[in-house]
Amino acid sequence: MDRRVFLKGSAASVAALALTGGVTSCGRGNVVSVKGLPGVQKAGDFDVVVCGGGPAGFISAIAASRQGKRVALIERYGFLGGMATAGYVAPLSEFAFNGELVIGGIPWEFVKRLESMGGAFLEMPKGNVDFDIELYKLLCQRMVLEAGVSLFMHSSLIGCEMDGGKIENVIIENKNGLEAISGRVFIDATGDGDLAFLSQVPMQPNHDGDLQPSSFCFVLAGVDTDSELMQRYMHHDGKKGSSQCTPVREKLLALKEAGEDLPDFGGPWFNYLMHPGIVAVNITRAAADSTDNRNFTEAECRLREDIFRFAELLKKHFPEFKDSYVSSTAPQAGIRESRRILGIHTVTAEEYVAGTKYDDRVSRGAHQIDMHASKGSGQVLIKLEQPAYVPYRAMIAENYPNLIVAGRCISADRKAHASLRVQASCMGIGQAAGVAAAQSLSEGKAVQDIDTSTLVSTLIGLGAIL
Repeated sequence: MDRRVFLKGSAASVAALALTGGVTSCGRGNVVSVKGLPGVQKAGDFDVVVCGGGPAGFISAIAASRQGKRVALIERYGFLGGMATAGYVAPLSEFAFNGELVIGGIPWEFVKRLESMGGAFLEMPKGNVDFDIELYKLLCQRMVLEAGVSLFMHSSLIGCEMDGGKIENVIIENKNGLEAISGRVFIDATGDGDLAFLSQVPMQPNHDGDLQPSSFCFVLAGVDTDSELMQRYMHHDGKKGSSQCTPVREKLLALKEAGEDLPDFGGPWFNYLMHPGIVAVNITRAAADSTDNRNFTEAECRLREDIFRFAELLKKHFPEFKDSYVSSTAPQAGIRESRRILGIHTVTAEEYVAGTKYDDRVSRGAHQIDMHASKGSGQVLIKLEQPAYVPYRAMIAENYPNLIVAGRCISADRKAHASLRVQASCMGIGQAAGVAAAQSLSEGKAVQDIDTSTLVSTLIGLGAIL
């Protein structure tokens, strides 16, 4: 039996295990192999364990639980929602294509419930969803708990125990210490593919350091949201052309051309948060690797300085912002791109743009391909002529019989990923992951061997538009 534990935790955690005599090197960066689990307490035994409570994760947990499975959801923050609530990435994009819904089922149920709470505003025909950040957090929590999911908040995923290619436990670290959660099927919805990486799943070829940049979003209060400029640019229904605020962009570029020392920026995009006087701002930009702690820390520090620099410029040059101030910064910078698994099938841009309809299609994509330059203010956009499809095979890897990946770390090339990474798409993929995990258990088969025609029909029965 090839039983291994891969641990990637704090120095204190590793040192504590080393004192037991159980730590040996496994030769993959700062991952170590541990013989046994000394000092680790068992926290629970579940059918499905979901790592990450973002758009893909919380939806997949609900989906699996509604299929009658015992589900655990692990989240490193004290709230759910991922990039929407931890990154202030707004609006939720995109649920529709030319006015026709393409993401349905549990994700759409979430949108409609949030709307009924006064926490969402639907912008058709693109199906972008403006939202209240705090009500979003509340509804995530409500729906997950209503479904009977067991929550492990404030918990960092630091390791996993494996028997060959099969994951048996994940190891988390929180105020209770080191804990192990066992499961029969695991869903990696961490965004960065952390569980897949720990499990040694092959990843897509190296990006040569040219990742799409991170943006540190923030909220400005005291904005004249009734002004013509804000009414034109803080709504993203697609009826009025580009959603980036052209007058502000042109002014900033002119200032830079005139010799003003300005940081790199994107957009800018101003986003409606359901209340007068406040907008979420997406403008900062820096090349960053979210999987490298030192790199990401340095990038966030620079970006926080940039937040206040841009807030000052908006206040100085635009009457709509003369009384504005930074009322809140996101808990972390938003991440566009990091790890992607090398799955059984890799979605290519050619397939994606052509709208290839796979037999094992499980979700859709409607957002244009959106490649942000890692340096400067550039952006490449490729419009879709029809909504795209996501195959189940892109969510699983060979030789990992109980691991499904959901969200932006699925198997796709860089261009296809530049559309699939948006939140509505991630929600649809998460729904598919939860249903597939439950089906794998019900059929008693590895995730690679389930009947995908049954999976597709089950998802359609839940409201997925396939």
